[in-house]
Amino acid sequence: LGLVMLAYIIWGDRLNMSRGEWKRSAERAFGSCKRNMRQAAEPMASTGNAAFDEWRRSEMERIEAERRKLDEMRAEFDRYTDELRKARDREEFDRFMRERNNGNSGGTSQ
Repeated sequence: LGLVMLAYIIWGDRLNMSRGEWKRSAERAFGSCKRNMRQAAEPMASTGNAAFDEWRRSEMERIEAERRKLDEMRAEFDRYTDELRKARDREEFDRFMRERNNGNSGGTSQ
């Protein structure tokens, strides 16, 4: 709990971020760890069976390409939902301002 409080005190001003910004921030912070773990697993020892080793290498490359494609789709979806959220916020703000202006134009003064 103490570490959480310390983190909040230090980085609390950054907590006002959208979900997509949080994801990108976490990806920047932990992405290198994920890449390092993936790279450590890549140079697998040979089994002694050249055909199997070649098949395993090609499958790992295929899976990695699929992972990159999914990461790109996730990032695209995050951008899409951020834009929807911004549009919704704009619509709510515009409605608030219309209602506020309509309420003040009635001639009632406070």
